[in-house]
Amino acid sequence: MTLARRRFDALIIGAGGAGLNAALQLANANLRVAVVSKVFPTRSHTVAAQGGVNAALANVFEDNWHWHMFDTVKGSDYLGDQDAIEYMCREAIPTVYELEHNGVPFSRLDNGKIYQRAFGGQSQNFGGAQAARTCAAADRTGHAILHTLYQQNIRARTHFFDEYFGVELIRDSEGAILGALTLEIETGEPLLIEAKTTLLATGGCGQVFRTTSNAHINTGDGMAMALRAGVPLMDMEFFQFHPTGIAGRGMLITEGVRGEGGYLVNKDGERFMERYAPNAKDLASRDVVARAIVTEVKEGRGCGPNADHVLLKVDHLGEDIIAKRLPGIRESSKIFAGVDPAVEPIPVFPTAHYVMGGIPTDRLGHVVVPASDGSEQIVPGLYAAGECACVSVHGANRLGGNSLLDILVFGRAAGQQIIDHLKDDPEHKTMDETAVEQAVARLTRWEQPGEGISVRELRDEFRKVMEDHAGVFRTDDIMSEGVAKVKALREKLKDVRLGDQSKVFNTARIEALELENLIDIGMAIVLSALERKESRGAHSRPDYTERDDANWLKHSVYFKEGDRLDYKPVQTKPLTVDTFPPKPRVY
Repeated sequence: MTLARRRFDALIIGAGGAGLNAALQLANANLRVAVVSKVFPTRSHTVAAQGGVNAALANVFEDNWHWHMFDTVKGSDYLGDQDAIEYMCREAIPTVYELEHNGVPFSRLDNGKIYQRAFGGQSQNFGGAQAARTCAAADRTGHAILHTLYQQNIRARTHFFDEYFGVELIRDSEGAILGALTLEIETGEPLLIEAKTTLLATGGCGQVFRTTSNAHINTGDGMAMALRAGVPLMDMEFFQFHPTGIAGRGMLITEGVRGEGGYLVNKDGERFMERYAPNAKDLASRDVVARAIVTEVKEGRGCGPNADHVLLKVDHLGEDIIAKRLPGIRESSKIFAGVDPAVEPIPVFPTAHYVMGGIPTDRLGHVVVPASDGSEQIVPGLYAAGECACVSVHGANRLGGNSLLDILVFGRAAGQQIIDHLKDDPEHKTMDETAVEQAVARLTRWEQPGEGISVRELRDEFRKVMEDHAGVFRTDDIMSEGVAKVKALREKLKDVRLGDQSKVFNTARIEALELENLIDIGMAIVLSALERKESRGAHSRPDYTERDDANWLKHSVYFKEGDRLDYKPVQTKPLTVDTFPPKPRVY
């Protein structure tokens, strides 16, 4: 096969907020940067982020980054690395102002300052009164940010490879990443992109579950590419189920609805969150609210003919407030739930939303792997940022408004770090042709003729297994069965065949490659969850009901080879302030 090749200073796989913010730093530094995206960039999943981005601007109430840091550490159930959390909360303020200067149309207060709304888990004065910290552009904040970053990248002449699929990282015998093999979806032709540095910014993996708020593109491609290149995934057992997905559909109803004054009720009309979180109530942390909703339904207080959801009331806010601050939610509710929230409540139930784990990185975006002496080694030439990465600032549970912040702060940091690296190491390494051949073999595997299992059949079976065995509540028996079933499905993958062997716009082949990625990530999730014998954050085990700091205040690390698990310590020492020691997490 004659393989087309291109060369760039930097390759970024993924065109969401993390990828585009990194690309903007690089392009503005006059570096040749390629951005590979399997969809048109403004269709990346960042566009779906609704509620806002956290920064202690103090535009509504008194605030500072140290309070934001405390809330994030507490929200993480003390599994977050406190040096990275301090860095993110400090950098939040200049990051939001930079976005504003780049043209993000934030909603405004009457005094002209950026509008900030209340969000779950956010407090003043280290757990005191409710904070208003979440900077918003109505309920389409991700949309506003993504479009602005894309426009700025066009101005800076970033080179985009739209509708190209990242197939495999190219790694030489010394472990350095030399670029990636990609596939042009339109023509079905592979393209090798050689790069001095490669940044993975491919987003989350919510499509491992049957009911999810994530787009169809969220198949964890970057995480799986890293796994196959020998890089482990960290803390994959911690998967956030957003408490308010549209019941039976999974589409997201932003936490901003509750931040604006919406509240949850059961079939008796009771505001049940007052029983589960007496102080924060409906603005408790997401894992707390999700478990409360599932408990209400399990105990027979669910709503509807099947008693399988609860209701989110917002009609009391008035049509004017809803039209001004929650227009997208009103539209989504009408389309997907058949209700107008200005008149009647929205049926909601938890939906798979966000993975706290991912590719392990330091706070500058370098991908790091555990070394035999207990230290960490940087993978030469490889960076990661955004939801596919694990810094770890979210620990066991992410606070709302911190995801947009994560992708923007660490995308920017990775871009700046790549610039510094290329000043010291400006040359391309020699391409490893053996590694290229192995990458191409992943494509040619799908050219096998004959009858077999269909991609859709195996994918549907896999996603149901994940939903049944790695959901909101987990036990040893349920997860042990889940591990066995995922292993069996991984074996069946060998028997999957494509009925359509054409090349031009063959989305069936893309779905097959995505399925491989999903199954690898599913194994990381269920195995890591099975082995963590405690309840912490989003990982809730009725058979181990308490958090166990003595034995489990550590990060889990999953390697694909041999399905091996390892562990590494949590960084409890911040950069400049005192440690926040673990305490009971109550709201």
